Amino acid sequence: MANELKERIEELLRLVEKPGRYIGRETNVSVKEAGKTNVRFGFAFPDLYEIGMSYMGMQILYNTINKREGISCERIFTPAHDMEMLMRERHIPLFTLENKTDVKEMDIIGFTLQYEMAFTNILNMLDMAGMPLRSIDRDDRFPLVAAGGPCAFNPEPLAPFIDFFIIGDGENTLPVILEKYGEFKARNKGNKLVNGTSHKIEFLKEIQCDPELAVYVPGFYEEEYDEFGNVSAYKKLYDGAPDTIQRAIIDDIDAVEFPENPVVPLIETVHDRSVVETFRGCTRGCRFCQAGMIYRPIRERSKDNILRIAEKQIKNTGHDELSILSLSTSDYSDFENLALELMGKCKANNVSLSLPSLRLDSFSFKVLDEIQGYKKSGLTFAPEAGSQRLRDVINKGITENDIYDSVRQAIGLGWKNVKLYFMIGLPTETLEDLDGIAEIAHNIVQINKEIGNGGRFNVTVSVSNFVPKAHTPFQWSPQNSTAEFTEKHNYLFDKLKIKGVTFNYHDDYTSTIEAIFARGDRRVADLLENAFKLGCKLDGWSEFFNLEGWKKAIEQWDMDENYYTTRERSFDELLPWDKINSGVKKSFLLKEMKKALNETTTHDCRYGCVGCGINERVTCHFGGIYE
Repeated sequence: MANELKERIEELLRLVEKPGRYIGRETNVSVKEAGKTNVRFGFAFPDLYEIGMSYMGMQILYNTINKREGISCERIFTPAHDMEMLMRERHIPLFTLENKTDVKEMDIIGFTLQYEMAFTNILNMLDMAGMPLRSIDRDDRFPLVAAGGPCAFNPEPLAPFIDFFIIGDGENTLPVILEKYGEFKARNKGNKLVNGTSHKIEFLKEIQCDPELAVYVPGFYEEEYDEFGNVSAYKKLYDGAPDTIQRAIIDDIDAVEFPENPVVPLIETVHDRSVVETFRGCTRGCRFCQAGMIYRPIRERSKDNILRIAEKQIKNTGHDELSILSLSTSDYSDFENLALELMGKCKANNVSLSLPSLRLDSFSFKVLDEIQGYKKSGLTFAPEAGSQRLRDVINKGITENDIYDSVRQAIGLGWKNVKLYFMIGLPTETLEDLDGIAEIAHNIVQINKEIGNGGRFNVTVSVSNFVPKAHTPFQWSPQNSTAEFTEKHNYLFDKLKIKGVTFNYHDDYTSTIEAIFARGDRRVADLLENAFKLGCKLDGWSEFFNLEGWKKAIEQWDMDENYYTTRERSFDELLPWDKINSGVKKSFLLKEMKKALNETTTHDCRYGCVGCGINERVTCHFGGIYE
């Protein structure tokens, strides 16, 4: 049967645009025979191959799982539109890349939740696999469906579709869960029921009861609502279910193996290069940033380990570019020495070095100048807001002088392209803040006229829409309506009619949908399922975004979208994600929200603990003791 499916899949490859998405067989791939493993795990990335293969988290877990005896990890991606049409026409189910296995034959399928606009892809993949969408409709004949990643910190919009969520770092917890499943299978082989219930329910009880595994089983809880329609309580349907789920945190990432021989894609991907994670977490405390909150505390990999991994990856992949990964690259405590030594290794191997997310100080410019030489492709600055007042509200921690001083250095060293990232719709924003965006762009053009070296110079202003996220100080804040975003974009379009300035902005309606899922409860699941049935999928791709489908789904929904988007939430309201404990105290987030409204900043916690609460869970290596 497996060989027949493989042959049928191979017949399609000559008919699709990019067959390399579906072939497998890449360099460094791990293929374990299906009959020789106890547990088969399908790592499902709910987007196209070229997006998923750029995600380092997949490489980390793929490497970690396949190093263990008795368990295997195979990859599953969303098929592109042309491949999906052919698969559905010829009744070919969704399959894994490694063994071309029907996804229904896996033991557990795990979706990574990186962004809300991929949620319809999850339903599409389940449907293409021939599996019921809702967990309650999947019995022991079907694989367990798991999910993890940043969007799992508000699991409720996907709760009816997912059997269990893993909260936090998965390198240690996921392999243990897979091994426990293998033991469970062996123990209960031949039994139709276990303790009077299905295998599925009994195993979920087993892993939910182990606090070290950071597992949330939504089927063990039920939302209750008050007279205003707000979530008022979570009724436990199983006595062993915990009140809160503590996020799994790896205290020492140096002790966790990082892939030295990652899988090398067959086709060009979004980030087609070797990548080494230098540290996890962030200390800066931007109040809109979910990653900066849920990945605390800072945990650094040692410089020697980074250099060793980089050298191994260069040797084992053949990539001609190396990048280091973190939320803020130059915040690494020994960044100067690390950057210089990496430059040396890359030059010796004729490999280019990419250093994203740099703090643009004098050393960074020296490094960038040496890396890019005469090929100065462009520099990116992220002021986020157009005025100092609003930058203080969001706790960005930079001034206009910081921006202009950096720009002067860049222009003096020969850079001709500057990209500026801003966010609109931030709490307390006014038209004066939007005017400030245009003023910054205009002033940079003027600086170039004063000190530039001639030739074409361009400033690109890219604007994204603020979407309030769970577990951030702005989780209570209202979002702008679609119409308000459009009005602000039109206002900026007129203001940015400046010679040498290019203006790019994000689609308005997708931001509204993103907010519904970012802060939604379980009632949002009905909207998601109906949108999928109306043809919505690949929503993160502008060419596939089905605006009419989403509008129709929202019209048919029995909830008001504004309840989730433009409504300001009260500080004493029970939030749908309150049962998930990120390690950062809700009282700290509330304090930060109040400081934002008072336009008061909080210092970087590398220079003293700010009392977020994470050091009550794990050792915090920066900041000392909160007083």
